[in-house]
Amino acid sequence: MNGHKEVVEALLGREDIDPDKAGYEGRTPLMWAVCNRHQGVLEKLLRREDIDPNKLDEHGQTPLLQAIENWHSGAVEMLLRRDDINPSKPNTDGETPLLVAADYGQVEVVRMLLEIGGVNPNEPDGESQIPLSYAILGGHEEVVKILLGRDDIDPNKSNWDGRTPIAEAARCGNQEAVKMLLDRDDVNPSTPDKEGRTPLWWAARGGYERIVNLLLGQGHVDPETPDYKRRTPLCCAAKQRHAGVVEILLGQDGVNPSRPDACGRSPLWWAACSGHEGMLKLLLRRENLKPDHPDCRGQTPLNRAAANKCEGVVEILLGRDDVNPNTPDEDGRTPLWWAAGSCYLGVMEIFIERDDVNPNTPDKDGKTPLHHAALFGRVEKVRMLLERDDINPNKPDNNGETALSCAARRGHTQVVALLQHHTASTHSTD
Repeated sequence: MNGHKEVVEALLGREDIDPDKAGYEGRTPLMWAVCNRHQGVLEKLLRREDIDPNKLDEHGQTPLLQAIENWHSGAVEMLLRRDDINPSKPNTDGETPLLVAADYGQVEVVRMLLEIGGVNPNEPDGESQIPLSYAILGGHEEVVKILLGRDDIDPNKSNWDGRTPIAEAARCGNQEAVKMLLDRDDVNPSTPDKEGRTPLWWAARGGYERIVNLLLGQGHVDPETPDYKRRTPLCCAAKQRHAGVVEILLGQDGVNPSRPDACGRSPLWWAACSGHEGMLKLLLRRENLKPDHPDCRGQTPLNRAAANKCEGVVEILLGRDDVNPNTPDEDGRTPLWWAAGSCYLGVMEIFIERDDVNPNTPDKDGKTPLHHAALFGRVEKVRMLLERDDINPNKPDNNGETALSCAARRGHTQVVALLQHHTASTHSTD
């Protein structure tokens, strides 16, 4: 349909013409007029009483929904003048015209839909997401303001995940929406979703410091409410490396910086794992901290920092009297064992220089740090370990293999030569 009003008028004058017959893709002439933005043709078609303005095409769209998706507010206005229009008819995905308009941030269309009556502002889509949440997620502040100005709006209606509008606002960092919601007396700022994640939890996870402050400023928001994995907002902020949020939360009464999640991982554990020295120092200022607390696999913060080559974190932790440099994990792997296998030298040097580090502690397979370094061909690390007077280069693993046989099996000729030279030097000295 190319917008030829005269041709359309002539055809509509024939008694044998069905003006509402669907054609390609199930689209009626009315739908094509909307799709192609032919306002004159649209006017003529809408004068006919034998045209159904609510017909769905094969894509599950009504003319009204199509007009909104095309940003054709003029077509929306004309369609809404029809007495038989259903302004709330959803598409096959359960999306109503109001929901689509809110999602797209079409302020005038939202106003038009809400003014005609019969439109439920709380009508959800197939995933139980309401227009208010769509407007929040899209950052459409004016639409949010319009919806929150309605007496019939439910600002606490959750979606299928259990997230309320304020949780969605906190999750996506929409600070203005959070403010507008908190200005209402009927908004619950602490409602958890199905996985126990509160608005504060989401704000902490995203690192949205201002939203964290807004929520905590309510006075009745618990900063320690964990999710289903028992991760508190503090734990989550530490995991995501949000030092600013960590500092805010540590300033709250009742916040436990050593509280572990379901895997036994505390905020300090996550800070050490990520190598965030500033955040680690913030946490270590607390007197009730347990810096050597292992997770469910026996891995301490020091163990993880060593495995992840976090040299600064390793130095900070080893500077404390309450951290054991030799604590093995459930596989018997000590921090030195983890440091020995990587290609990074800095962490290894720190451990090697300490007299209280045992270089011979084997893992559950009997492999010592020297075995580990030899197996991966870490020449410099093998050299460092061999410089220790208390090293046992001939200690066999559970299969009877020494560090030398491990290196030989892997073809690490430099390591083999180094170990042979050390053995020969030791024997000649003896």
